[in-house]
Amino acid sequence: MKISTKGRYGLTIMIALAKKYGEGPISLKSIAKEHNLSEHYLEQLIAPLRNATLVKSVRGAYGGYMLSREPSDITAGDIIRVLEGPISPVEVVEDEEPAKRDLWIKIRDAVKDVLDNTTLEYLASYEGDSDQESYMFYI
Repeated sequence: MKISTKGRYGLTIMIALAKKYGEGPISLKSIAKEHNLSEHYLEQLIAPLRNATLVKSVRGAYGGYMLSREPSDITAGDIIRVLEGPISPVEVVEDEEPAKRDLWIKIRDAVKDVLDNTTLEYLASYEGDSDQESYMFYI
């Protein structure tokens, strides 16, 4: 499963809104500027998030977008499903060997578990472990 720029930038929008939760609406222009992203592209991504009632819009000179629920009530899985579709890293084929089919199902369930148990509150408050060594994986 590969998360496209839709999912990545959608998470960026939602984390930015979560960090400012309770402070009123935030403009897409300010999010785009802060993260060096295209405002036009963010406008395309915010529509499905609004339609899914994850964000609400406020019109006017001081308008913008805000989360429709607490950051602790929205998961990464909610956002990824809206922008990317169903979470399925591997297509499970019914006539495949049972051992392989079981492996694909376990992988799918593990990915779903991580996404569905990672809240926006956690992502917005994440500070990272700067002492942790970064890894490079080669295949």
